[in-house]
Amino acid sequence: MPEFRGRDGTRLAYSVMASETDYQGQGQGHGQGGEEPLLCIPGGPMRASAYLGDLGGLSERRRLVMLDLRGTGGSDRPVDPATYRCDRQVDDVEALRRHLGLERVDLLAHSAGGDLAILYAVAHPYRVRSLVLVAGRARALGVDFTVEHRREAAALRKGEPWFEAGRDAFEAVWAGSASEAEWGAVVPFFYGRWDAAARAHAAREVAETNEQAAELYASPEAFAPAAAREVVAGLEARVLVLAGELDGGPLPRVAAEIAGMFPKGTAVAQPGAGHFPWLDDPRWFTETVAGFLERRAGAAGD
Repeated sequence: MPEFRGRDGTRLAYSVMASETDYQGQGQGHGQGGEEPLLCIPGGPMRASAYLGDLGGLSERRRLVMLDLRGTGGSDRPVDPATYRCDRQVDDVEALRRHLGLERVDLLAHSAGGDLAILYAVAHPYRVRSLVLVAGRARALGVDFTVEHRREAAALRKGEPWFEAGRDAFEAVWAGSASEAEWGAVVPFFYGRWDAAARAHAAREVAETNEQAAELYASPEAFAPAAAREVVAGLEARVLVLAGELDGGPLPRVAAEIAGMFPKGTAVAQPGAGHFPWLDDPRWFTETVAGFLERRAGAAGD
């Protein structure tokens, strides 16, 4: 895997995915000979970027640079565990931008990675050309996903054969008393279709996640929502917040709330999708995200 160094010297890794016509083995992924890279920040929190796959075929439309956050995937664990905090990892995203030699970047972040992407945009607003938040969390802006949100989304799955067991298990999770089996029973709620592909995807989560880092990632000290909202209120970047119709984190209406905090924010809800929408309908996902990224500046009021 290509690699670079964080400010503190930690070795960080990333992978590059692109169509054969766009990407001919240029290991450093410097944006030569095709579209500029789309920098992809994984969620989890702190899950190796492998779970993103090729984002439903998005690599056929954009060159994907998939960052393994420190301590995950091919990236080394840092000497100081405090640097797992997402605001501390903003420097890693900036180091990657510099490494790739890009003046401005297009960012895509999934789930908890949304907080890191937002914090990067707050710290480096003039470096961000566009931002795509896929089921993105926005604690950085003071928006969180509540138990009530989760219950509302869960109720949409009443017709599923696993619903009854999953609902009871979810109640145990919310009560803080869930067993390992009950944690497993709630997993289908996060997928639009609980099929073989979803089961295989879910089965890799534990092995791909740095649990110690996950506990530190979203420490309350990482966030200053009022200050962040003040910065994003003037952000020039175009922003897409994509939510799954069946997902509780965020609900589509909460995604619209997040998008509304950005001057050029747009929210969309993918029909029938859960928390990993590129698995549920790859074509819909790819067409929506690629279409957003390919819009010319100045179009549609931008």
